Amino acid sequence: MAGVRKKPRVRDGNYQGWYINADGSRTFFTGAKTRDETLRMARRLEDDHRQVRLGYRPASTSADRHKAHRFSEAKGEYLAWGEAQGGLGGHPWGTWHAQKRRTHLSWWENQLGLGTLADLDGILPKVEKELRGLHAKGRAGKTIANYVEALAAMCDWCLQRGYLAADPLKALAPFDTTPRTRRRAMTEDEITQLLDICPRHRRLLYETALLSGLRANELRNLTLDHLNVEKGGLNLDAEWTKNRKAGFQPLPSLLVARLHTSTDDDQAERLYALHYARKDAKRKAPENPLLFVPSSLSRDFDKDLRAADIKKWTPDGKLDFHAIRNAYINLVLNSDVTAREAQALARHSTPDLTFNVYGRARHDHMAEAVEQIGKRLFSTPDRVPSVHRLAVGAEQETATPWDTKDCGSKNMVELRGIEP
Repeated sequence: MAGVRKKPRVRDGNYQGWYINADGSRTFFTGAKTRDETLRMARRLEDDHRQVRLGYRPASTSADRHKAHRFSEAKGEYLAWGEAQGGLGGHPWGTWHAQKRRTHLSWWENQLGLGTLADLDGILPKVEKELRGLHAKGRAGKTIANYVEALAAMCDWCLQRGYLAADPLKALAPFDTTPRTRRRAMTEDEITQLLDICPRHRRLLYETALLSGLRANELRNLTLDHLNVEKGGLNLDAEWTKNRKAGFQPLPSLLVARLHTSTDDDQAERLYALHYARKDAKRKAPENPLLFVPSSLSRDFDKDLRAADIKKWTPDGKLDFHAIRNAYINLVLNSDVTAREAQALARHSTPDLTFNVYGRARHDHMAEAVEQIGKRLFSTPDRVPSVHRLAVGAEQETATPWDTKDCGSKNMVELRGIEP
C-alpha cells in the first residue's frame, strides 16, 4: 500500500512517500510540500508499477528517465570524461583529438537541432542527409568518417551509461575512406638534397624526424630531459605519444651528440621566443625544448623542398612533413632487422600498419630483382641436355639446334637439312 510519513523532512519541508514497485518491494521517494499531494504521487507511482507487474505496460528504463536530459549537458560530461580518461589505456585525449571532438559535436548539435537526448531517437535519416551534404561539398571520406565517429562515440558513451536505450546510428553505412592521395617515401638522394639546403635548426629537426620516425606533435613535446645520452636515444612520455604508451626510441650516436651539443647554447628556446614574439605575444615558448618546431612547419617544409628542387608531387605520391616518417620506416624495412623489430621501431600496434600502410615497394630494387631472375634463366651453359632426353636416357644423342650455344640462323638451317 502506498503511504506518506506523518511529518515532513526538517531540511526542506517536503514529505517522504513510499509505494510498492514492480518487483514487489517498498520504494521511498521525496514528494511535495503537502501530505495529500505526496499521497497522490505515491498512489500514482504504485499504480504504474502494478501495471508493469501485470504486463499491461513496459517497465521504465534508465533511458526513459534521461530523455529530458539536455544534449549540451551530456556533451559536456562526455568531453570532460574524454579529457580525463577517454584515451588509450585510460589516458586523457590528446589536445588535437579533444579539439576535433568538441568542434564536430557542436556542429552536429547545430545541424540537427539537438536540444535533449530524446532528439537522438530516429536521428539516422537526418544524419545521413547531413553526411551526403558534406560529400557533395567535396569532403574526403576520411573527413566524413571523423564527423561520424564523434557523434557515434558519444552515442556509445551514452548507451553504456543508460542515457540511451539503443544506438541510433547502428545501421549507418560507412563512406569510402580510401585516401585520395598517397605519401611516398623520400629517396636517399632527396634526403641529402633537403638536408644540404635547409637552415641549421630545421636540419636538426629533419634529422631527428628521419632517424626516429617521431611525428610533428611528438617532436614538439620533446624537452631536454627526454634526451638520454647514456642509452643513446629519446625517452617518450605516454601523455603525448600517439599510442599513449611510454617508451624509448634509439638514435644514432652521432645524432645524440649533436642534440646534446645543441642544448648547450639553448638554440631551440631562443628560436621559440623569437617565433612567438612575431606570431602572438600571448604565447610563450615551451620550457626547456629540445627542438624548435614552428607552427608553420608545413609551409617551411614546402619551402625547403622547392629550394632543394625536390618535386612535392610525383606519380608515386606526395611529400609533406609526415612523409619523413614514411621515409624512416622504409629505411628500417630495408635494413637488416626482423619484422618484430621493424614494428617496434615504428611504434605500431600491428605489423600490418608497418608493412602494408607505411611500407613502399622500391622500383630500383624490383628492377634489380627481375634482372637477376632474367640472368639466371637465360645464362645457360654450352651444352644443356633437354629434360626429355634425360628422361629416356638418350644422353649420347646428337644435339638439337637449341642445345648449341651458337645457334645463328645459318647453323639452324644447315642442321635441319634445308638449303639456305
